[in-house]
Amino acid sequence: MGCCCALLWFLLDHWLALSVGAAVAFKMWYKSSVGMCDSSRRLDGLTALITGANAGIGLETAKDLARRGARVLMACRDPQRGQKALEVVRAAARGDATVELLSLDLASLDSVRACAAKVLASEPRLDILINNAGAGLGGLGSDQTADGLHRGLQSNHFGPFLFTLLLVDLLKKSAPARIVFVSSGAHEMGKLTPERLEYSTAKDFGDMQIYSMTKLGNVLVSNELARRLKGTGVTVNSLHPGVVLTDIYRFIPGWIREPVKVLLLLFFKNAEEGAQTTIHLAVSEEVEGVTGRYFSDCKEARMSEAASNVGLARTIWEKSEQLVKLRDNERPSFG
Repeated sequence: MGCCCALLWFLLDHWLALSVGAAVAFKMWYKSSVGMCDSSRRLDGLTALITGANAGIGLETAKDLARRGARVLMACRDPQRGQKALEVVRAAARGDATVELLSLDLASLDSVRACAAKVLASEPRLDILINNAGAGLGGLGSDQTADGLHRGLQSNHFGPFLFTLLLVDLLKKSAPARIVFVSSGAHEMGKLTPERLEYSTAKDFGDMQIYSMTKLGNVLVSNELARRLKGTGVTVNSLHPGVVLTDIYRFIPGWIREPVKVLLLLFFKNAEEGAQTTIHLAVSEEVEGVTGRYFSDCKEARMSEAASNVGLARTIWEKSEQLVKLRDNERPSFG
């Protein structure tokens, strides 16, 4: 009885130190389980375009590819934040790469078309396209854009879809080339039909429904594009970056943001860790020629049954072409 009381007293007296120790031990174990890109491949002479490259995963990806000697095109919505990020990436590259800033607002199809046109006019090649930009929970919006689309669906699905199609022929010309879609494990909760892409239906959905729908859309588009580009030398893959502590959580109310950050730091990846699977798919020799797959922690992972549905991918693709009003002269030449 005396030993039990002594132990209880010790635990109560040292609860803070024990809690901190347990948290540190957990974090060390967690970090050891995070997949890291171990490729040392150089990218000299190659061009990579990263959307949403001004913060978080996109910024860390841009820094890594620039350090490898790539010409990096940073497509960003906010010019001021983009310029600051540009200086960060240039400093990280230490003169080993050329880094340029592009203006891109995925919630505007005019902006998507203008950005793609600028790339096609100025770039003789494009070796890596990383569709990273997207809105997270709390930042999706439910209003109708000037294009008649749901803002969240347009930012996360329609914008990247159109942007990629407009650049496919340049990627084919530069083959071997790689296209990467940053999706999420949330795609497993997504329920997507052509009708759900219409604003009249989508406007009644909550943020979580919209987010999971768009992430499923990313995987479906990636898989369908991989099928259409088979044999061209252009590979297409999607990924789950993990649960990452980035600016995507800036929409958490101020009074609870700091306590939540403490928990996130303990249980979530930081931006550098979250970028590793994106970098792996962009550069690693291990995935050369691999296409139409889904990855997590730098390893191939299981995608949901819906994401594997070839018929669904085709119908979502066709409906998306219709809703972005894809023009005949914008259609890539597959095959």
